[in-house]
Amino acid sequence: MNKALSGLGLAMRAGKLLTGDEIVYKAIRSSEAKLVILAKDASMNTQKKFRDKCGTYKIPLLIGFDRESLGSSIGKPERVVLAVTDQGFAKLIKKHAGIMSEVEYIE
Repeated sequence: MNKALSGLGLAMRAGKLLTGDEIVYKAIRSSEAKLVILAKDASMNTQKKFRDKCGTYKIPLLIGFDRESLGSSIGKPERVVLAVTDQGFAKLIKKHAGIMSEVEYIE
């Protein structure tokens, strides 16, 4: 398994990961989110919504992986959007995701 995904699993166990549209939106608005991860197979509408919201609040957005890998990395069913609320985990995940070509990263 990829190191970025195992970082998500660690963040989940540490209680530093939020999942679900509304919860992630709130975390972006309150600047609690340090990194937002969106599944590359999310709908165009969802991608645009999170791109705009993250851009407005200057939250880094990572688009990559599919909903299945995101879900299984945190021990849950499919997930489309996740927010990392800890700077250390966000940095770790960005570092490892940056190595992969299939990930789009927007600062």
